[in-house]
Amino acid sequence: MTSVDLSRAQWKKSTRSSGNGQCVEVANLADAVALRDSKDPTGPALLFCAEGWISFLTGAKGGQFTQR
Repeated sequence: MTSVDLSRAQWKKSTRSSGNGQCVEVANLADAVALRDSKDPTGPALLFCAEGWISFLTGAKGGQFTQR
């Protein structure tokens, strides 16, 4: 498993965030996109390659990850 230094990442929260604490933050890295829970900024982050990020967004927009 490769370790990625996220200490200088520029994290962004969605402008659609309602401030209720249930948000994620995204950082564009040189070779990846990182995603983390805004409530736990020092916790783990998911890393996606460019193609994986597009697939994740497509699935999220299509409702693939909604709870049933």
